[in-house]
Amino acid sequence: MPETGEKAAGLKMAEIAFLLNGTPVRVSGDAPTRTLLDFLREIKGLSGTKEGCNEGDCGACTVMVTDESGAARALNSCILFLPQLQGKAVRTVEGLSGPKGEMHPVQSAMVDHHGSQCGFCTPGFCVSMAVGHLDGRSDHDTVLAGNLCRCTGYAPIIRAAKAAETAAVPDWMATDAVQLKAQAQSDGAGMGALDAFATWYEANPDATLIAGATDVGLWVTKQLRDLPKPTFLGAIAGLNQIERHGDMLRFGAGVTIEALRSAIAPLHPSFAEMLRRFASLQVRNAATIGGNIANGSPIGDAPPALIALGATLHLRKGATRRDMALEDFFLEYRKQDRLPGEFVEAVSLPISAPAMRVYKLSKRFDQDISAVCAGFNVSVSGGVATTARLAFGGMAGVPKRAAATEAALIGKPWNLETLAAAKDALAQDFTPLTDMRASAAYRLVAAQNMLTRYFHDLAGHTVSVLEVTP
Repeated sequence: MPETGEKAAGLKMAEIAFLLNGTPVRVSGDAPTRTLLDFLREIKGLSGTKEGCNEGDCGACTVMVTDESGAARALNSCILFLPQLQGKAVRTVEGLSGPKGEMHPVQSAMVDHHGSQCGFCTPGFCVSMAVGHLDGRSDHDTVLAGNLCRCTGYAPIIRAAKAAETAAVPDWMATDAVQLKAQAQSDGAGMGALDAFATWYEANPDATLIAGATDVGLWVTKQLRDLPKPTFLGAIAGLNQIERHGDMLRFGAGVTIEALRSAIAPLHPSFAEMLRRFASLQVRNAATIGGNIANGSPIGDAPPALIALGATLHLRKGATRRDMALEDFFLEYRKQDRLPGEFVEAVSLPISAPAMRVYKLSKRFDQDISAVCAGFNVSVSGGVATTARLAFGGMAGVPKRAAATEAALIGKPWNLETLAAAKDALAQDFTPLTDMRASAAYRLVAAQNMLTRYFHDLAGHTVSVLEVTP
């Protein structure tokens, strides 16, 4: 299992083992925060994987990572630490071709459709395309949203992805899953124990907990921070489960944003659609719901939606557990109601909320941080708003409910006149800041307009910018 507990407490990493382009690799004695990108380029001499932004935005460093279940994911190697690879298989662009140098179908298609000019971004595109090809995906705009190109232009790249759709998956692309399964059976590998971790963390509250590393990775690559007791949570089975309990779904803190999106898509499609715009597929494949909450960012996209749903947060310290409404967890900017040695164990949300809608406003449609993100959940009976839960991100130092606005809606006729009063109440709920993403005035007007959009959305009108036509 990845480094956890005492093994992660030192400055050197205990031995980890993984497959690299089909070859077993063992690494020990290195820093636990060495990134896979650095390891590939500096230690293994695999220079096809590029360093662009070094923060998970450009996709030039994309690699394919397969776990023991056989599931392959595209991940950003620039913010992926070596201990996160324990028991997994990695394929770089050099590993896409066959044992005799045969080109992968996506590589051939990129050549045939002139999908590369300078070539810097091409390896990352090819790896993302190969993962999508392996999974039989045709939603190429989504698959490739996390790969940026500055010179070729996306049209020939998308044409290449489409051209490769019908090609058979090469035999050699299945070997990683077979080897991992055999290795797991041979080793009798088991997942980490949640109880043991809880006991250890209670005694070591100064440890740095690392799940997907999509945020913590930047502490290392951008801020050059030394992390105290880096502790990796990826192999703790109790944090990775999705369970149904009556009319609630419980997601372990280690469930990735992409897994969350897939699970809620048939239940809360608006929430799932917003999560499709949560960073990129590479980031969603690594980032966890627990990390997104515990990070406490005022612009974290999931909390506003979860608060509007009435989600419950489950915390644990040693053997002691406590539950709270998610909105009560956020106290002030970057400060949460979490005790030393206490961690986010899970979050539960209602299975049914037919009036739930989530809207995100950002400068770019894909892979951008929100200026404003809002979750709306209003029940209307007999033409009157009977309940209301409205939550916003980007409008305050924490994700926050709009209490005054809710009060202006509840018990009132559900019409545009009531909405006008409720929009005025938003100015009582929030005094947003001006920053590089939006001015305070713009944020307030945008939030008010989202409420109008919600009214028309519930009425069945077309409100998505992707659907509106002249």
